[in-house]
Amino acid sequence: MTPPTTKRTERRASALSREQIVEAAIDVLDTAGENGLTFRALSERLATGPGAIYWHVAGKAELLAAAADRAVTLSLDTEPADGPADGIHATALGLFDAMADHPWLASQLTAQLSHNPAGPATTRLFEAIGRQVRALGAPASSWFTATTALLHYILGAAGQHAANAERARTLDPDTGRGAYLDTVAEAWSRLDPEDYPFTRAVAEQGLEHDDRLQFITGIDLIIAGILGRQAH
Repeated sequence: MTPPTTKRTERRASALSREQIVEAAIDVLDTAGENGLTFRALSERLATGPGAIYWHVAGKAELLAAAADRAVTLSLDTEPADGPADGIHATALGLFDAMADHPWLASQLTAQLSHNPAGPATTRLFEAIGRQVRALGAPASSWFTATTALLHYILGAAGQHAANAERARTLDPDTGRGAYLDTVAEAWSRLDPEDYPFTRAVAEQGLEHDDRLQFITGIDLIIAGILGRQAH
């Protein structure tokens, strides 16, 4: 006869869905970070036992991958684009905002790209960007290189923006982005003019730029390079 405790665990496991577990994990990650995501914390949030969670998820690594994939999937749920360039913009900005909303996402995607490039989240992004690169009319021989360049730029630039925003909040939640950039620009302006003439020259520009506009400008530079190669 199956012990009653096992039956109760099975009933809870069947009532609890994998989607609910992943959504709860995202909530924990958003509030407590990766170190705060434990099966104990998740059990408390879901008002269930660890066994009910293990019924759907083998361990923390699988849970983190599922959370990243869910965040990426939601970021890709955008309005239909007018063309491939707009489609790349939409994908890039969706991820840009997702990383800002979920500070843990950038490190998860970077780790997945480095250690498991066939992982669900990075593969989903690669497919979304690659379809638009193909629609641009880029030669098939350049699809992989062009898509990879865009993917690396998007992850790097969006991730850096998210890290800077989180850093500013950590230093002083009431200070804000402007004061943080003031500090950086002031440090640049004090650099030795002979060793860092360029950095000193653009110090003030760092105070005035719009993060999203700068991000999209970088995307457009890569798209222009892709289209430029077609002309040769």
